[in-house]
Amino acid sequence: MLKNLKIYHLLFLRILLILFSVGFGVFIYSKNLHYTSIFFGFISTLLLIELYFFVRNSFLFYDRTIASILQNDFSSDFSKHKSSENYRSLFKLYYNLKEKQHEQISRDIIYRSILNNIETGIIILQKDDEDWNIFLMNDYFSKHFTVPKVSKWNYLKKQLPSLCEIIEEQHFQEMKSSLQIRVNKQDTQTFIIQTSATKTFNQEYYIILLDSIQKVVEKKEKEAWINLMKVISHELLNSLTPIRSLSQNLNELVQQETLSTEDLEDIKQSVATMHNRSNHLQEFVESYRKLAMLPSPKKEKTELSELVENCLQIMQPLFKKDKILVHNTIDFKRWVLVDKNQMEQVIINLLTNSMYALAEKEVKEITITSEVKEKRIYLIITDTGTGIDNEIEDKIFLPFFTTRKDGAGIGLTLSKNIIEAHGGYLAFESNENQTKFTVCLLE
Repeated sequence: MLKNLKIYHLLFLRILLILFSVGFGVFIYSKNLHYTSIFFGFISTLLLIELYFFVRNSFLFYDRTIASILQNDFSSDFSKHKSSENYRSLFKLYYNLKEKQHEQISRDIIYRSILNNIETGIIILQKDDEDWNIFLMNDYFSKHFTVPKVSKWNYLKKQLPSLCEIIEEQHFQEMKSSLQIRVNKQDTQTFIIQTSATKTFNQEYYIILLDSIQKVVEKKEKEAWINLMKVISHELLNSLTPIRSLSQNLNELVQQETLSTEDLEDIKQSVATMHNRSNHLQEFVESYRKLAMLPSPKKEKTELSELVENCLQIMQPLFKKDKILVHNTIDFKRWVLVDKNQMEQVIINLLTNSMYALAEKEVKEITITSEVKEKRIYLIITDTGTGIDNEIEDKIFLPFFTTRKDGAGIGLTLSKNIIEAHGGYLAFESNENQTKFTVCLLE
């Protein structure tokens, strides 16, 4: 505001100077000083011309700067005007907006770089009236589907009709499904498609993510192998580290010329420890062999309630010792085609897990229920234990993973493999005060 007042002051002073010059010229003319009055008239003319250019340049400068801002063109250089007090606020606005544009451009470059390096096909559409334009297509999508980076939806439809037709059939609504796409006239490939719609600043966007099923499977397999190797290496190091340390200690002792009673005692303890750790390693390898060489189930017709009752009788002494109350609510008879011994092992493993989950609880209850849905039988074992922490939910079926000090970490893995070998599945739900394992079998 103060800077604008300065401009007004300068303009006012110029007008006063012109009026004074004209008035003084008229006064001189009335005194018959004609040449002097002509000189003042010339001065007044020059002042008027100077006023015109001053006003014109001021407005032109403002217009040019505002036009640059409106057109997002920040390439102009106003450095020679920086010392001018009249335009300081205008310069501050211009350079602030210029800096914000540079920040936005930098962010856009970073975001596009991230999206272009993701191994997932990504297309972002932007709605223009009733049509859609392609706002962004990442490099992976363009290369994988051999599609140029077109800007119009109709152009993409010509390149990938199978994909675009499915999206149009869904009316550009959110979805998550699988579909088959023929890529570059080759065999069709299966992809997982996930879409979402969003609206911001009165602009509608539609985001499409495409993942190859094969890539998803390979990723899951890789993650599983990494997790498995972590567990195996941890287990091996737990045994090999003390064995190596003790063997070095024994090597130093046997090199002595004489051995004291204390040395002999150290040797005995070291050998005993090495023997225990070796036994542990052998059990670990046996557990791995048991998982890797699970025999095919020898299926026979078995009555489910009798199978469960046999398992409860086996576990009854342990339940009685730990004061665990078991509710078996299965009140119907159903025959299932299973390997009886393997299924007993599954049920006992699940009951054992529940028993350990109840160790520190005051209310110790296990409930066993069953239900039939769509030619499938569900056996549900629920306990009032501590539940499964969110951090380890994705690891409980991992071989050799356990939270128990004396656990081998193969019970749930073995159970899952047995159920899957029978054509079913093993699932769980957990919260702070309850864990529920569900065994699903074909009837």
